[in-house]
Amino acid sequence: MAEINLTQVKEFILVGLTDRQELKIPLFLVFLSIYLFTVVGNLGLILVIRTDERLNTPMYFFLSNLAFVDFCYASVITPKMLGNFLYEQNIISFNACATQLGCFLTFMISECLLLASMAYDRYAAIYNPLLYMVTMSPGVCIQLLAVPYRYSFLMALFHTILTFRLSYCHSNIINHFYCDDMPLLRLTCSDTCLKQLWVLTCAGITFISSVLIVFVSYMFIISAILRIRSAEGRYKAFSTCSSHMLAVTIFYGTLIFMYLQPSSSHSLDTDKLASVFYTVIIPMLNPLIYSFRNKDVKDALKKAINSRNQAFLLMKVRKRLP
Repeated sequence: MAEINLTQVKEFILVGLTDRQELKIPLFLVFLSIYLFTVVGNLGLILVIRTDERLNTPMYFFLSNLAFVDFCYASVITPKMLGNFLYEQNIISFNACATQLGCFLTFMISECLLLASMAYDRYAAIYNPLLYMVTMSPGVCIQLLAVPYRYSFLMALFHTILTFRLSYCHSNIINHFYCDDMPLLRLTCSDTCLKQLWVLTCAGITFISSVLIVFVSYMFIISAILRIRSAEGRYKAFSTCSSHMLAVTIFYGTLIFMYLQPSSSHSLDTDKLASVFYTVIIPMLNPLIYSFRNKDVKDALKKAINSRNQAFLLMKVRKRLP
C-alpha cells in the first residue's frame, strides 16, 4: 500500500476490478470486446440515423444524441479501465483524475436528462400524433437537448471543483477502476460532510425530477394507448416506447442504487460491480435495445448494408472490365 503523509497527493493508483493475475487477461479481452462493440454500435447507429431521410424525425434526433452520449460515456471510462488489466500499477495524475470525473459526471447526467426528454417526445407522439411535428418543432428539440447538456456540464464542473479542492494527504490508492466521488472521498483528510450533502441533494434533485418527468409522461402515454380501440393500434403505440421504457428502467435503477443511499451504506466492492453495469454494459446495450426493437432502424440498417454491398459488387465488376 502506498501511503502519502503530510503532502498533497500528485497522482492516484487505480486498483481496478481484481488483483488476481489469472483473471486479468480474460477480463481484458472481455471488456475490450464490449468496448469495441459499444463504439461500433453507437457510431453505427448515429451514421444510420444521419444518412437515412426516413429517420429525420425528433425521435431519432434524440436517439442519435443518446448514442453520442453513450459513446463518450464509455470512452471516458473503459480505455483507462483496460489499463488495470495490463499494468502492475495503473497510475492516473491528479489533473487527469479530475478531468475523468468531470467528463464522467457530464455524460452520466446528460444521459439521465436526455432519457427524460425522450420520454416527453414519446408522450407528444402518442398523446396527440396529429400535432406531433408542431409540438416537437426543431426549436423545441434543440431546447430539450441544450438544457440537459448545459445543466450537466455546470453540475459536473461544480462537483469536480468541490471534490478536488479537498486535501488528499493519506493514501493515493483509489479502490475503483476510475475516478469517482465516493472512492475519492474515502481518501481525503478534509471534512466531507458538506460534499456528501451536495452529492445526495444534487443526485436526488436530478434523478427524482427526471424520473418524475418520465413517470408523468408515461401516465399520459398509457392513458392515450388505452383509448385506442384496435388491438393493432395499441400494440403499435406501445412498441414505439417499449425500447425507451427498457432503457430507462435499466439506467435509472442502477443509478438510484448507486447514489441515493448514505455513504455509510456504500460497499466499494459492490459499487464497482454496479459501476461496471452502468458505465460499460449500458452503453453497449442501448444500441441493441433501440436497433433490434425498432423496425425503422432495422430497415435503415438493412438498406445501408445492401447499398454498400451493391457498391462493392459494382466496383468489382468495373475492375474486371477491359
